Amino acid sequence: MGRMVVKVTIVFENHAGYRKGLIGYHGFSALVESNGYKVLVDTGTDGKVLLNNMHELGIDANDIDVLFITHGHYDHTGGLKEFLKERSEPIEVYAHPGIFDERIALKPRKRDIGIPFQRKELEELGARFNLSPEPLEFLPGFISSGEIKRVTWDRAVGYFPDGRKDPVRDDMALIVEGSKGLVVISGCGHSGIINIARHAMELRGSKIAALIGGFHLRGAKKELLDDVVTNMKELGVNALYPGHCTGIEEFSYLWSKLDNVEGIYVGKEIKI
Repeated sequence: MGRMVVKVTIVFENHAGYRKGLIGYHGFSALVESNGYKVLVDTGTDGKVLLNNMHELGIDANDIDVLFITHGHYDHTGGLKEFLKERSEPIEVYAHPGIFDERIALKPRKRDIGIPFQRKELEELGARFNLSPEPLEFLPGFISSGEIKRVTWDRAVGYFPDGRKDPVRDDMALIVEGSKGLVVISGCGHSGIINIARHAMELRGSKIAALIGGFHLRGAKKELLDDVVTNMKELGVNALYPGHCTGIEEFSYLWSKLDNVEGIYVGKEIKI
């Protein structure tokens, strides 16, 4: 079977695109199409915003084959309930077993930052959870990264209710095999964007054609940003599409140092 073209449509992102009717909102979701399959990665923060953008972009919830959740934070899972209600059939959901962990942030105030729903209520609405920390090809050419090896720095945030720091072990990436190499979708990049890129390349023995999504660099020191620049060059990543939690100043820094960086916004289509 020949490798296919991979099409990624940004459905939920901090910034709206250049079209009337689309809504920008803190969070992330992307539709990935390849090999005749449609996989929705994450569901953003708010179901109404997600469905609005899907309708505006002509994406039918019933046409989605599989849901892939990158990790269990609210800004990637908040649209789950409305998405499931919009469908007429159950759907397979691939994620890490840690997505239902209770997790909190302490700044600027103590608050829950995990999935805002119970597993049972989502299952009653048709979610069929396939939870594994191991790499898995769940559709032809679509691979869950599994837990990502943290060789260099990561960008874990938050705490468990007992006060332990949350390593966000459930942070996984979607890896899609395309005609020009791997297309890697990072939800937030809590594992560290360098670790994610290395892990994907080692797992599939192939170069990365595009790295898309949240790089979690907001507030990062210059040394960290320079490390990203150096490593992306060394690893030969062909194109970078940082968004969501990357940070505006941090995105600008990458854009000024590399010639293969492009921004993302709701409605943007990337074809690899």
